[in-house]
Amino acid sequence: MADNVYAHIQPDGGWCLNNAGILVAGGRTLLVDTAATERRTLMLRDSLAAVAGEEPEVLVNTHHHSDHTFGNSLFGPRTLVVAHHDTREESRAAGLGLQSLWPDVVWGAVSVRLPDLGYQDALTLHLGPLRVELIHVGPAHTTNDTVVWVPERGVLFTGDVVMSGVTPYTLMGSVEGSLTALERLRALRPRVVVPGHGPVAGPEVIDTNLAYLRWVRDLATESAAAGLTPLQAARQTDLGPFAELLDAERLVSNLHRARADAAGAGAFGPEDILSSFQEMTEYHGGLPACHA
Repeated sequence: MADNVYAHIQPDGGWCLNNAGILVAGGRTLLVDTAATERRTLMLRDSLAAVAGEEPEVLVNTHHHSDHTFGNSLFGPRTLVVAHHDTREESRAAGLGLQSLWPDVVWGAVSVRLPDLGYQDALTLHLGPLRVELIHVGPAHTTNDTVVWVPERGVLFTGDVVMSGVTPYTLMGSVEGSLTALERLRALRPRVVVPGHGPVAGPEVIDTNLAYLRWVRDLATESAAAGLTPLQAARQTDLGPFAELLDAERLVSNLHRARADAAGAGAFGPEDILSSFQEMTEYHGGLPACHA
């Protein structure tokens, strides 16, 4: 995408099919995120070996979700894992729980490897002459979102704060926080945006995410006033310009989160998250597919 800046893309970007990034400069390598399964992480390692070396010096996790972190365990001890300081505790709490949602997936020999180094608001790394900025923009997709900004190349790795062709998902973060984060990302004026899921895009993808989440916020207010539950509202709603986004069932969870934001509620607990996931399954007509 730019000099020594690469994206590893997993089509079509649906559940469990996340993207990663590779940066090479000054004889050093930085990897942004891993993958959900052993097989997919080994594919990522092949991509890494083709442009750099097999073992990156630094691995940045953009947040704690397992599709971005399970592959951490397949890199050796010389790789330093860096993330927002809340990512460590959230990863510990999540454990291997994703595997119980999709027990038929062949997860392979992955385990939970926690970050070695945490940061609070921002952290600047230097790969030789290349400056790499880690910025905490949460709560957005989660409470612990990191974006990786390469200003000299104009490339922004957003993690799941931005989705491309895929429905945003804010259940473990905040709709309002996501809107604030997206405005902040737009102000960086990136040339290339590598989303957490879906195709690489230009900065216009940020505007698409903003439009969707503003629509969700309005729908949450209107449907609550009409006495509808989030599931009822989602079933009765015409998705309009957002109908082509993958994983439309996430609307149910996004409505739950938008209403919680409006009520001033904090992060959802495990029971609320599981209940919302079950409602998404009802809307979808079955468990959404994890293609890991």
